[in-house]
Amino acid sequence: MQADFSYEPVCDGAGCQLGVTILADREVLREQMREDAVAAGFRVMECCGLDEYASGSVGSLGDLVLVDCVAADAGVMALLSRLDMRAGKSGAQLVVSTGMDALDTVFGCFAVSGAQILVDPGRAERIVAIGRVLAHVPNLRLRELAEEDRLMLLRLTEQVGKMAERLERLSPGQRAGGGAFRLEAAADAWRAAGDEYVAHGGASPRPALPDASVIRAVIRNRQERARYFDPELFADPAWDILLDLAAARAERKRVSVTSLCIAAGVPATTALRWISQMVELGLLLRIPDPLDRRRAHIALSDDTADAMARYFAETRAAVAAPMAAAL
Repeated sequence: MQADFSYEPVCDGAGCQLGVTILADREVLREQMREDAVAAGFRVMECCGLDEYASGSVGSLGDLVLVDCVAADAGVMALLSRLDMRAGKSGAQLVVSTGMDALDTVFGCFAVSGAQILVDPGRAERIVAIGRVLAHVPNLRLRELAEEDRLMLLRLTEQVGKMAERLERLSPGQRAGGGAFRLEAAADAWRAAGDEYVAHGGASPRPALPDASVIRAVIRNRQERARYFDPELFADPAWDILLDLAAARAERKRVSVTSLCIAAGVPATTALRWISQMVELGLLLRIPDPLDRRRAHIALSDDTADAMARYFAETRAAVAAPMAAAL
């Protein structure tokens, strides 16, 4: 796929063209990323393999950093963590592509920069990710845009808006002035207890979640629909994520990012976007692995667990009432 759109050069407030750093070991992919970044209006500052960049002198980081990382050994993890810290301080935008095998490791390296993480993406997905970066550049203008492309962008904008609205409605106890894309640290404190995560903090009593077997049965029933209907008819990643994490909390188990992406029932890149937005909202918590601080797990916040417990309590009561009346 050849990028068939062209932007005016992307410039900062001083009129300087923004730069891009491209890091990829696969040469063909590296050249594709270069072509697409240039077509989008960026100036290429660096384009090389990960090891080459890591071994070179530390220079300025591009305003956009495109990284392809299919395997993450200790050296690569160290580089990714440095990029995360530098981008977090400088405001650079990171777009990182990886595979499912390396997802947990790569995800754990990015805690502060808000990196877009793509899983086994095609070229089109990378272009969309660059487009999301461009959406935050003020006064950007397209030189040429076909009508069908314009309609596609409108549909994408509408979908993102609907996603934000759905998450806003899901958020329990939304803080005054908070929006669907509000960045805020989680208020709950967590500690590791053996292989479990135990929440502590708020004094208000919370109803207990049902037994994990009850929640797993709900998940199995949802999955059973795929035997009879197209699964895309019922795609609801936010709810599937909440159900899986509720079951894991009842089982007192940790959940990896890879496992949660599978449970979401949508492509992994899409699942990661939902997870990121739900973490930003405070619905979910990102918890560093106590045995390896470079890795992270995902869990329900206490408020979200409370909302899920109340949901199950109310739905069980609604089912039990007609049954009792019939006796």
